Amino acid sequence: MADESNQLRVRLVTPERVLFEADAATVELPAKNGYMEVLYGHAPLLAELGAGDVTIQGAAGSEAAGAEGPTRYNVSWGFVEVLPNRVTILASDALKPEEIDVQRAEQQLDRGLKMWKEAGESEEAYDEALRVISEAEAKMASAGAEIKTH
Repeated sequence: MADESNQLRVRLVTPERVLFEADAATVELPAKNGYMEVLYGHAPLLAELGAGDVTIQGAAGSEAAGAEGPTRYNVSWGFVEVLPNRVTILASDALKPEEIDVQRAEQQLDRGLKMWKEAGESEEAYDEALRVISEAEAKMASAGAEIKTH
């Protein structure tokens, strides 16, 4: 059925729940080294997710449910498997933009910046601080919050 309509079967799951499972026209997602867009017929690949928004365009049933425009979820880390007719996103955490607690994300950003300042000579500490900062900034951007630089 999906093959005949040139639609991707998109599935977004976390360890706690299935957030999205439907056919869609395109999926844009945050790979670890930048955003990528997946269309029907894409070459198979397995990639590591970064922190940012998964944007699903042309989701089946979204118009019937009254939703306008793309469906978005903020994800934090994980993996994506792309096959020519299917995309499976396994995220450690995923939220709809309206579910994001901006105050908590701001606290996370402050914590990450503090970790950065205290990292000293440790490359692992810098990497962890960057991970925390990236995740917080992605959540704040998804929620439409202003990111204050320190």
